[in-house]
Amino acid sequence: MHSKRLIPVLLLLLLVFLAVGCGAGRRGVVKASPEGIYHRANQEYQNGRYTQAIEYFQKLTDEYPLSELAVLAKIGIGDSHFSKKEYPEAARVYNEFIFLHPNNEYLPYAMYQLGLCHYNQLQEIDRDQTETLKAKIQFESLITRFPESKFSFLAQKHLRESNKRLAEREFYVGLYYFDKKNYQAAVNRFERIKRDYPNVGLDHKVDYYLEQTRKHLATRETKGAGPSKGAD
Repeated sequence: MHSKRLIPVLLLLLLVFLAVGCGAGRRGVVKASPEGIYHRANQEYQNGRYTQAIEYFQKLTDEYPLSELAVLAKIGIGDSHFSKKEYPEAARVYNEFIFLHPNNEYLPYAMYQLGLCHYNQLQEIDRDQTETLKAKIQFESLITRFPESKFSFLAQKHLRESNKRLAEREFYVGLYYFDKKNYQAAVNRFERIKRDYPNVGLDHKVDYYLEQTRKHLATRETKGAGPSKGAD
């Protein structure tokens, strides 16, 4: 008789215990700390899981926007895109960081990485050189603002290569005009190289073609044909 009454009581106590336990579990969930999220994001990055790293870095910036680690997380997002060779996406993040944190200690690094985003998208000399020009501008800005930074020293080499690529583009176009006997347009290009891109390895070739082009112009003027039509 007593045992039959005991079973419902035990069931009731069990249900109460489970309800209390579940409630405590829900209330006892501890929100991950900024340090914990950043550590997880960094682990994912170090293991080459860049997409997952971006998710955790983003989680940190969303949940703890005022944390100092949230600033580092923005760099982490940029670096993760960069490591995935998603250079336009990385450039967007670095640009945002530079705009929002103009006095941050990581600013030279962000500027250098932004320059590399453009540098890594360089095209052949017969193609558009917009990215080359952007890389040049970014590296020059870094070197001017932070001349003693180690990233400025690293940028020097990339700046030289960017200038060389732009000079080669000008030379390529200059030769095209030279072959077409549009000597004024050719001389404009060769003179631009001497003015804007000296000491990048093209000086001797430029001097030779500049001399030849000027001779052709002088001959044409002597014969009374007048100077050839110029072009930019």
